Amino acid sequence: MNKVLISVVGPTAIGKTRMGIVLANHFNTEIISADSRQFYKEMSIGTAVPSDTELKSAKHHFIQHKRIHDTYTVGDFEKDALDLLDEIFKKKDIVVMVGGSGLYVDAVTSGLNKFPKVDEVVRKELNQEFDKNGIESLQHKLQKLDPTYYKKVDINNPHRLIRALEICIGTGKPYSGFLEKPKDQRNFKVLQVGLIADRSIIYDRINQRVDIMMQSGLLEEAKALLKFKDLNALQTVGYKELFEYLSGVWDLDFAISEVKKNTRRFAKRQLTWFKKKPDTLWIAHDYQNEDMITMVNKALLKLNDEE
Repeated sequence: MNKVLISVVGPTAIGKTRMGIVLANHFNTEIISADSRQFYKEMSIGTAVPSDTELKSAKHHFIQHKRIHDTYTVGDFEKDALDLLDEIFKKKDIVVMVGGSGLYVDAVTSGLNKFPKVDEVVRKELNQEFDKNGIESLQHKLQKLDPTYYKKVDINNPHRLIRALEICIGTGKPYSGFLEKPKDQRNFKVLQVGLIADRSIIYDRINQRVDIMMQSGLLEEAKALLKFKDLNALQTVGYKELFEYLSGVWDLDFAISEVKKNTRRFAKRQLTWFKKKPDTLWIAHDYQNEDMITMVNKALLKLNDEE
């Protein structure tokens, strides 16, 4: 097995796009995006889609290839990404993947857990319960039906709670039980490279990025998408908060401060997720290109020696 997927991960605003391009150019290869919000054509500024210059500097896949009205699940992405990897690996030994969406990264690198199909009515009813009674109702229900998963999940993420409850209710079995089943094997090796910085630096970069997004027209982008605010694609930090301003609930300064706060919280969750993988090669965000390439090459040699 001499094919390797280099997966570049890390918190938002840390510089993953830049590192991915440097690696792709060095190894003369292509980039797969695993950022689930960069999939959508209508969302550019708020999702920090790579610039035209960046997109031209290396071949990218899965950037703005869907519409916000499309249903595109993590399972769909897993299948599409694996099919594309099979094609690219016919001509390249290394492919680079870049993204901060942990579930989407894991779907490609190690596979998704397989769950039985559940009647859509269950999810509909859970969404109605969430709208009517709030997140605490979902939290109590999951604690009762699957205490094991309740201890592990981000209990403030309604999408995760609803997904777990959907399986618990639809199958009569705990969601955590399905997580323990073996996943499909991959026909390539994975080197996960993580970008890291002191928390204060990450938070400063996030605050600066939000200011730049606002200067670049994020409010206008959100205004054009306001009528679609209930779509799943738009349940995204940066848009949700501005929709509150555009709907007259918050003033603009408060909405922007909430974007920054929620993005910082998201970055913290990203780091927690990616640090679960013990053999990640962590590299400081202010690396020199030559030093970074040297570190990656050493890690690749070690990976091959493990055969």
